[in-house]
Amino acid sequence: MKALKIYIVEDEPLIVATITSALKKQGFHVIGDSDEFDEALPAIDKNQPDLVLLDIQLEGAKDGIDLAIELDKRAIPYLYLTSQTDPETIKRVKETHPLGYIVKPFTENGLRSNIELAWHNFSLTNQDFILLKSEGRTHKINQESILYLKAFDNYCYVVTASDNFLVPHTLKHTSEKLNLNNFVQTHRSYWVNIKKISSTTSTVVFLGDEEIPLSSSHKELLMSRLQEQ
Repeated sequence: MKALKIYIVEDEPLIVATITSALKKQGFHVIGDSDEFDEALPAIDKNQPDLVLLDIQLEGAKDGIDLAIELDKRAIPYLYLTSQTDPETIKRVKETHPLGYIVKPFTENGLRSNIELAWHNFSLTNQDFILLKSEGRTHKINQESILYLKAFDNYCYVVTASDNFLVPHTLKHTSEKLNLNNFVQTHRSYWVNIKKISSTTSTVVFLGDEEIPLSSSHKELLMSRLQEQ
């Protein structure tokens, strides 16, 4: 599995340190941590982690379940870290959509296996779709409908037959969300859906009437991928 970017929301410094150390040893990237809602939400919005580890009990007036509701709105995956099992907590948790639960206390191996299993299941159910934030809305796009991705400074266009989405992320960041069995890079500024390619020349890939540049450095890989289809 890819090296996930993980953000930790936990109010116990010792637990944060333990989790951070364990995750780094397993090859994950810990990109930040917070102990309360008001700090965590803007940091998560800014850093766009792949996964959030979220304690239910936090500092401040709002707890982890309040934050989970906001993460659900943003379609950001998360796992609960919890030792709480009281009926009221369980009732509120049922209104959210976590990938799963990591019950305290946990072992290093248990932490890793819970994350890997949850992400595997998440990837299976979401591999044919991509979540895009564009113009204040989150869109769930079937990857089959995507024609190509095009870089635009620090943004990226995701182009389908019927829509053109301007996404506030780089081409590299957006391409990492794709099912790479179906997409190939043809130029430093373009990723293309292999299934939509109708023909090629030495310098151009055609998607019907659409012309996409093909650089010499990407040509060999493209031709190899086309032969696999």
